[in-house]
Amino acid sequence: MRGRTRTDWWGVVLDAPDGVALARFYSAVLGWPIATEEDDGAAIAVPGTSSYLAFQSAPGYVPPVWPAARGRQQMMMHIDIAVDDVDAAVAAAVGLGATVADYQPLEDNRVLLDPAGHPFCLYHDHDLD
Repeated sequence: MRGRTRTDWWGVVLDAPDGVALARFYSAVLGWPIATEEDDGAAIAVPGTSSYLAFQSAPGYVPPVWPAARGRQQMMMHIDIAVDDVDAAVAAAVGLGATVADYQPLEDNRVLLDPAGHPFCLYHDHDLD
């Protein structure tokens, strides 16, 4: 694409009440390093790629509702994370500040809410069995 830099750096940015704190949470959950950190946000690098997941502090942030409810802030996206042991991964994420969502639509998948209220899923990748 015209105008792209030579770094091929690209990513996804999530709003949060405290972007730095949420970056630190996902850095711990995923084991990915924080690539950049400023007062209003931070980004974690996807190892071995030119991709990142960034978090920006957003005044007036309103967390999404899970499951979706008419007239309420809707989830715009969510993060899926493959794990070897769902129960152990849930316990680790909760220890880092996540909460288990009340609504669980799938038996072999767990929906959690990060400290800013974004839903994310932990699932066992059966293709690796």
